[in-house]
Amino acid sequence: MSLLFSPAQIGTLQLRNRLIMTPMHLGYSTKGEVNDQLVEFYRARARGGVGLIIVGGCGIDRIGNAFGMTQLDEDRFIPGLRRLVEAIHSEGAKTVAQLYQAGRYAHSALTGQPSVAPSPIPSRLTRQTPVELTQKKIYEVIASFANAAKRAQASGFDGVEIIASAGYLISQFLSPVTNQRTDRYGGDLQARMTFGLEVVEAVREAVGLDFPIIVRIAGNDFVPGSNTNTESRAFCQALEKIGVNALNVTGGWHETQVPQLTMNVPPGAYVYLASGIKQVVSIPVIACNRINTPELAESILEEGKADFIGMARSLLADPELPVKAIRGDSLKIRPCIGCNQGCLDSIFQLKPVGCLVNAEAGREAVLAELAQTNPPTQTQRILVIGAGAAGLEFARVATIRGHKVTIWEQNDQSGGQLALAAAPPGRRDFLDFGSYLANSCQDLGVIIQYNVKATAEMILSAVQNGEFERVVIATGARPIAPSITIEAGVEVLQAWDVLLGRKKTGKNVVVVGGGAVGVDTALLLGESGTLDNETLRFLMVQNAETDKELYRLATQGSKNVTVLEMGRGIGRDIGSSTRWSMLADLKRHKVNCLEESKVLEIRKDGVLVENDGEQRVLPADTVILAVGSCSQNELYTALQGQIENLSIIGDAVKPRKVLDAIHEAYAEGIKF
Repeated sequence: MSLLFSPAQIGTLQLRNRLIMTPMHLGYSTKGEVNDQLVEFYRARARGGVGLIIVGGCGIDRIGNAFGMTQLDEDRFIPGLRRLVEAIHSEGAKTVAQLYQAGRYAHSALTGQPSVAPSPIPSRLTRQTPVELTQKKIYEVIASFANAAKRAQASGFDGVEIIASAGYLISQFLSPVTNQRTDRYGGDLQARMTFGLEVVEAVREAVGLDFPIIVRIAGNDFVPGSNTNTESRAFCQALEKIGVNALNVTGGWHETQVPQLTMNVPPGAYVYLASGIKQVVSIPVIACNRINTPELAESILEEGKADFIGMARSLLADPELPVKAIRGDSLKIRPCIGCNQGCLDSIFQLKPVGCLVNAEAGREAVLAELAQTNPPTQTQRILVIGAGAAGLEFARVATIRGHKVTIWEQNDQSGGQLALAAAPPGRRDFLDFGSYLANSCQDLGVIIQYNVKATAEMILSAVQNGEFERVVIATGARPIAPSITIEAGVEVLQAWDVLLGRKKTGKNVVVVGGGAVGVDTALLLGESGTLDNETLRFLMVQNAETDKELYRLATQGSKNVTVLEMGRGIGRDIGSSTRWSMLADLKRHKVNCLEESKVLEIRKDGVLVENDGEQRVLPADTVILAVGSCSQNELYTALQGQIENLSIIGDAVKPRKVLDAIHEAYAEGIKF
């Protein structure tokens, strides 16, 4: 029997399997209230077969809350939470509420009052300085944790989780970076643990001995001068002694400069943190962070590195991941690709969570109603032009609705620009999504005809002959070339050709355009010539080189790369949760980035650039254009007025992000 899907227990709580949905900031609640959107979102995940759902964060007070979170600070929230719990229970899953207080991570613009913390240390996340908690206020916060736990118990939750990770309030008391107190709550590690331990003791007294308590802990803060796994282990041992039933181990703080959840983080990279804690405690340990497949989860359990597996975004991407894995249909699981475009990026913009790969995420309640009011129309034969992300998603959805779909694709493979997105280092997960779409279409019986370059005449003839009743144009976009003077005999490449491996480059490369495509291209070239992972590991294990030399060999490539951006800021069109790490990688690979630089001419000896009123030539043996793209919508224009049921989706409408293309294709697919 699979370990992952075997029954297990946390305290008195019996679970149907060892897969836990860890808490996500969804942004669905209005004024702290549970609503249909929240209920149906979690109902779908419970129906999908997960063992335990941790709902969170749930605010214990108002001063430490955030946008769109549920609240546990007043009794009036209990009826709504009880409805949520009943929905989860009705599908066979258990649920606990995460007790949340952000401390210095709370923003006064959202709470209406200054944030609080152990010490008045400015927050890098909010750019605000919190108010230092007095001992009286500390007691009040501890009481708020306890009262919130009692409300969770009254709401029918099966337990509570106390968040002591990610840089929130308890983390701030634990860390010497943010806790500079001189009373009994500050000082050495034992003193800094006092607040967190007193919170747990107060919660235990409030809920009794038989109500499970989980603590979510940072396995390593990844903040200079803060706690490592060594200190986390000591804290976890103390938590076990006072009756905590399980430990949920995650990675660093929100302000860490070490990527935690972005696509370039190797799957399961932080399991070692949970494993380190499991070695010193006897209570169950939950491992999480970028564990995105059942196979990886199973191997972690088999190797004894953890007792439970936590997934969040993977279940956002596919709520049916557990039941598909149990059936042996892992290839049918819609993969989380760690892009953050629909989840973290949305939250940072104060928008509710969605998902790039799953257009239904967060819309479960609306779609359930739509299914009643908008049943599928009579089966139609539909022709889709283009097997990129939008074309495949439309075909998948329309086929599920009962229609017969054929795709004409001019290339010999599907996926379109997903291959471009997957080309830079650490971005290959986009290919997994492309494979999912292609496999789904194949399983559903979608006909994909490759190497077919469609013309308006071909499409019109097929419709007139009765082969198709509807046509969808999903022809995507193509790169554009700016009006720059280019000296005769100079070869200028398009970034797309470089990313797809169609064109080679020289040693001195100038990339014109500092948007997402330019950054992707620079990262690909910047890594060229560095040590591969296998060689790096070999040299490290053999102590063949110093750490400093290994770092140099891993980051210093064989090319000199410069990125030129006409405007201010590199990578402005990259999501905020990912951009910072990509810019850090550019710096790490010594890519030279020049903002507010206008290209005047491309010459044999290099690129003539004007910056701040001065002109200079940047030597280059290869110049790459990454200045944007334009829609390929000529077929749509030619067919307008000639075909009654004609529509256009994706980048063929307007070049945008993959998320936009997928959501637009989904919306078109469920229309009829």
